[in-house]
Amino acid sequence: MRPITLLLVALSCLVALPGCRSTPDWGRELAPGAQALLPLEPGEPIPDLSRAWFDRDAALEALQRSQVWLERRVARDRYPMAGIEHRRALASVVRLGQLLGESPDAESFRDRVREEFDFYKSAGWDGRGGGVLFTGYYTPIFDARREPDSLYRYPLYAKPEYIVRKSDGTVVRELATGAELPAPTRRAFEETDMLRGKGLELAYLKDPFDAYLCHVQGSAFLRLEDGELLKLGFGGTNGREYTSLAKELVKAGELPEDHSGIPALREWFMKNGERLFDYTRRNERFVFFMQIEGTPHGSLDFPVTENYSLATDKSIFPPAAPVFVDCSVPNPETNGYSLFRQLMFDQDTGGGIRTAGRGDIYMGIGDDAGRRAGRTKAVGQLYYFFLKPELVSIFAPRADEVAP
Repeated sequence: MRPITLLLVALSCLVALPGCRSTPDWGRELAPGAQALLPLEPGEPIPDLSRAWFDRDAALEALQRSQVWLERRVARDRYPMAGIEHRRALASVVRLGQLLGESPDAESFRDRVREEFDFYKSAGWDGRGGGVLFTGYYTPIFDARREPDSLYRYPLYAKPEYIVRKSDGTVVRELATGAELPAPTRRAFEETDMLRGKGLELAYLKDPFDAYLCHVQGSAFLRLEDGELLKLGFGGTNGREYTSLAKELVKAGELPEDHSGIPALREWFMKNGERLFDYTRRNERFVFFMQIEGTPHGSLDFPVTENYSLATDKSIFPPAAPVFVDCSVPNPETNGYSLFRQLMFDQDTGGGIRTAGRGDIYMGIGDDAGRRAGRTKAVGQLYYFFLKPELVSIFAPRADEVAP
């Protein structure tokens, strides 16, 4: 960085509102009443969506999943969000699909989107658009067994009936008497017989770190001894807060902060296997699974799409909405990094994806996707875009036409 640039950065912090920090706090929550989306100011660059036209078949597949969800009545209960009404979100996806399918070339598509849509950026880590930390997630493929043996001893569980998610989003343990208790923690589930031997075991893995990784990723494809591929998707959680294994190891001085991705975590486990549970049980969140067909489902209960599904904090961002991600991701061909400027859709969430300063890119299935996801840790910007209010009535159906 040039000296004059350093000086400008320093001066900007001196004159900024209180709270300007030299080191971004990606887990920083928005101030009470603050909006997660900020309209772009006049003169700010508008994202260039022209590349999406060349990949429109894949983009339209992901878009269609967002549209089907937004057309359901359940979607209306999740809006308004970040100042966006449900009807506007639905109209935006409908019109974007039309433009992808009808535009004769990339430039026409780009220009029509800029003409008909309003653009916003994430408030980011500082609440003023200061940027977003993007990571990656994927669906691992591991060897597994239906029944335990001397090697395969670490189960993945279906959700028991007594773990119930209430209408307000809280998760409780229902007793036979009808009373409710807080849902048990990860430690409680793993150190007692609450789950063991109750017919909830879906499969067994031989590596406890792999089993824990399935919890972090929220899905897994498992190769069974007969060659069958058992596909497990997200089946719910105990509702407890997520704590990052990587952050705990960095805090304890076990790993450096700049070397705490999945490969480094696995290497640490190989050397310190007997201490793994000491750290994983600091994460109180416990994930349950369910058998699925096709590709893994996200938190909106429809399949996620490689490079097109983004996980964000659904308590502050509009679900299923179109977004544009501008960051860098690992390039497997060069072993370096490449720009990732991509139309995506806000279709998932994650235990560690909280606040306006975080986003998680779904990178696919298997080892190659896992290597990319494990190396992805990039600062960039997250944009949302919605149809201009005066055009909404043209492309959104009336409320009584929305599917159940």
